[in-house]
Amino acid sequence: MAAPALLPLGSTMRVLRPHPNVYAFYDGRIEGARAHSAAPNWLDDGAYALGVCVYAVVDGAEAILYDTHISIPHARLVRRALKDAGVTSIRVVLSHWHDDHVAGNEVFADGEIIALDRTEQALAGHRIALENGDPPIFPLVLPNRVITGPTELKVGALTVKLEPAEIHSHDGLILLLPELGLMLAGDTLEEPITYVAEPERLAVHVEELKRIKAWGYPRILPNHGAPEVIAAGGYGPELIDATIRYVKKLLYTRADMALADQDLSTFIAEDIASGALTYFAPYEEVHANNVKKVLALPG
Repeated sequence: MAAPALLPLGSTMRVLRPHPNVYAFYDGRIEGARAHSAAPNWLDDGAYALGVCVYAVVDGAEAILYDTHISIPHARLVRRALKDAGVTSIRVVLSHWHDDHVAGNEVFADGEIIALDRTEQALAGHRIALENGDPPIFPLVLPNRVITGPTELKVGALTVKLEPAEIHSHDGLILLLPELGLMLAGDTLEEPITYVAEPERLAVHVEELKRIKAWGYPRILPNHGAPEVIAAGGYGPELIDATIRYVKKLLYTRADMALADQDLSTFIAEDIASGALTYFAPYEEVHANNVKKVLALPG
């Protein structure tokens, strides 16, 4: 088997347009390619292998950028693309504190970087680990505008609502565009399956998933998903239902070890058959690790 090709950071990023007011900067899901190194690392083995996307909501000369991508080169390309589109004002909103969402913060340090108080606290608490990771996020730039709950912004004439949601991470922040019927979900929703980062809080995540479903948004844009679905305008609310089913089933593996032994394609077979989810082989490892984390819970 040939060694994976190591491609320059950002060289495979493509710009998708799920909506006239939304730019989607997508990278990864490229078979046989890596972007940082051949050795195991968070960038290649997480974000790049699974596919990663950040979004810019644009109206006129104003933009709100939802996360700053997986590297400084990516962030610079995003900023250049927005400038070329006529944008002169960029504010950043962070979906949560994880490395693949904040690695480009430095490129936008001259403007507003908005985040939940819980995100600021998590970034400060994990600063040493993030700045010394592989690859390092150095220097880690912290948010300079901290919010404590639901917040409303404007980008041009568009209303932008920021809504906290404890799904995937304790500090999740969803970006809503009510006039467009669009939910920018960060990592609160991921396709085909959620990445379990806080297993002890999964029961809470299920209740929070039910809450965000009740908002009734017809289109969902996650940070990790299939590029062709994102390009076509995003996922429908069935992604929320499928995620609820997956998390509930994951929790039930503690009572039914036969479920714990299933591979991903079997575990989510019904949702694949219905078209609610699309099978993507690199998520087999994510699923196996999710099961291990749930089985390791005390009690």
